[in-house]
Amino acid sequence: MNAERDLAPLAPSVVRALNDKLYEKRKVAFVAQNNTSQIKHVIQILSQEFALSQHPHSRKGGLIGLAACSIALGKDSGLYLKELIEPVLTCFNDADSRLRYYACEALYNIVKVARGSVLPHFNVLFDGLSKLAADPDPNVKSGSELLDRLLKDIVTESNQFDLVGFIPLLRERIYSNNQYARQFIISWVGSPVPDINLLDYLPEILDGLFQILGDNSKEIRKMCEVALGEFLKEIKKNPPSAAGEQRSAMCWMREFIQLAGRVMLPYSSGILTAVLPYIKEVANVCNQSLMKLVIPEDDEMDEAKQATAPPAEPASEEPVPEPEAASGGESVFTWAVRNPLSFLCSSERIQVTLNLDGIVQVLDCHLHDTSIGMMTRIAVLKWLYHLYIKTPRKMFRHTDSLFPILLRTLSDESDEVILKDLEVLAEIASSPAGQTEGHGPSETADPRPGQVELHIPGRNSQLSASGAKGLECSPSTPTMNSYFYKFMINLLKRFSSERKLLETRGAFIIRQLCLLLNAENIFHSMADILLREEDLKFASTMVHTLNTILLTSSELFQLRNQLKDLRTPESRNLFCCLYRSWCHNPVTTVSLCFLTQNYKHAYDLIQKFGDLEVTVDFLTEVDKLVQLIECPIFTYLRLQLLDVKNNPYLIKALYGLLMLLPQSSAFQLLSHRLQCVPNPELMQSADGSRASAGSKRSSASNIDYTELLQHFDKVQHKHLEARHQRAGRAEQLERRGVL
Repeated sequence: MNAERDLAPLAPSVVRALNDKLYEKRKVAFVAQNNTSQIKHVIQILSQEFALSQHPHSRKGGLIGLAACSIALGKDSGLYLKELIEPVLTCFNDADSRLRYYACEALYNIVKVARGSVLPHFNVLFDGLSKLAADPDPNVKSGSELLDRLLKDIVTESNQFDLVGFIPLLRERIYSNNQYARQFIISWVGSPVPDINLLDYLPEILDGLFQILGDNSKEIRKMCEVALGEFLKEIKKNPPSAAGEQRSAMCWMREFIQLAGRVMLPYSSGILTAVLPYIKEVANVCNQSLMKLVIPEDDEMDEAKQATAPPAEPASEEPVPEPEAASGGESVFTWAVRNPLSFLCSSERIQVTLNLDGIVQVLDCHLHDTSIGMMTRIAVLKWLYHLYIKTPRKMFRHTDSLFPILLRTLSDESDEVILKDLEVLAEIASSPAGQTEGHGPSETADPRPGQVELHIPGRNSQLSASGAKGLECSPSTPTMNSYFYKFMINLLKRFSSERKLLETRGAFIIRQLCLLLNAENIFHSMADILLREEDLKFASTMVHTLNTILLTSSELFQLRNQLKDLRTPESRNLFCCLYRSWCHNPVTTVSLCFLTQNYKHAYDLIQKFGDLEVTVDFLTEVDKLVQLIECPIFTYLRLQLLDVKNNPYLIKALYGLLMLLPQSSAFQLLSHRLQCVPNPELMQSADGSRASAGSKRSSASNIDYTELLQHFDKVQHKHLEARHQRAGRAEQLERRGVL
């Protein structure tokens, strides 16, 4: 440093002494300045020109000068603490260990004089101390310990400590890997300080505490165990009644699951009971961590061993509680928190078993509880889906008891819940394990009140010889297990008993199922079931719903293309199956013929409409069909109107619909479309039989359309009788009301 430089108000002799290489001369160089107006300037010079100098002896002199300033100022030093502390803390990072020691000594003197006034600067002091605690030099560490004790005393005697501002720094520093830094952190966490309740912020630091619990140092592990034990005592003394304590408990549970791993599986049912009602934030992480512990190997373990083998005793004076004794989750966690290291180390010797029965029971109870929230229901369904994926063989033993509540969940108000529910049902219906575990419900199952019957009616025995061929499963589709057909039966029963569900969610449910399962199987099986439906009004409504989905849903694009050409035996088989059920609704039957390009048959059907009872609902459906013909789905049909010679029956069928309609907007729309047909006089000269022979529909020549027309007549006759019966009953009720 240039000794001739003007460093007023410091006298030249003071400057020379502060730069001296001898400690004693530097020590006595500074005397308190009586002119208080120049104090800030003095501190600035000591800081910039000495403490932060490039010369090591100057830095040491500057540190002594700053400490002397603080001592001289006494209580007034609190006004200049920022200027006094910052250069000293900078010296904590110096490469010279002796200079770091001088910095620690200087800060000790500054803090000792200022006492409570340093608390606004506590975070920077704590940050610096946490670094010195890991210092390799023993003298520096010893000096930092003295400063640490002084700071603890100040915090203890003060009621102005900013705990909220301190927690973020503590949360950051607690993840240090240095043993001495960890020891320093634990000493602060475990220090009993009056009026400071660290338990409120336990979730913020619990993860770091469990990381420290795995330290190689036995002393540090013991300190951490003692700290966790103190927290446990506080929790017992103040039972969890607020959200903060609940979050703390969830954090503890999460850490035990993540650290202990599969050793926690025997306690899964108790953990789920505690976690599921609070599925958000930490509880959700806890739930996800527990879910990941279930693996496919759990499906292969000997169930007899699972039922009898309790966890082995750890190498501790206190044994691990057996799963039966810890089903509520309390005793195992009490022991684990008291002896966390022993508990975690014992995981290697514990024979892990998955208590699937207990888990399913908890999940089933939560699904039956109508008071639980949407997130909990979604979490339960995610668990069920996960279990069916990982342990399908064992889960299918519970399917008969779960099936009714899964069906009822389809009536949930939340679309998200319904989607998850459909995923579970689709997995049940398609899993190979469902085929090997039996083809029907358990006779010993204890059905709940109002449970939907799961009986599967005989398929071929109830069909006529002429119809059985068309209702066989299509060889082109994947084979579903026995629960698939059971699911379709009970889903239609659900729609029949809850018409509101069919109106509001029916299309949504079926479309999602077509994404999750094979669409052809769904339509084939539902058509099969509806063919034997005794409630003809419901059958007509359901067929109309299925037809709308078939014609308009993007999910069924491939199925529409398959039906449009009828080139394969499978597609023709599916058409015949759908047709027989579609006969419950005359207009949908015509639309199916339009989709499959069976225009002559569509014309034959429309000719029969004159014999039917034409109602307002019937005309409304014809109106909707006309609107549908103008949609992109039937682009190919409209283009075929250009080929009059080969498609005369298409034009005749459309004219037939036109003649059915009253003078309405739909009438005008279809009339304008037909006016665009070129050379309409060719319709009269076209030879219908030759046109059919020359068309591409020769591939469907083995379909017995005469028999299909007869079937249509029979079904419509039943509908006519049913309508007359309903009308008769309505008249009787009306007469009774008059009387």
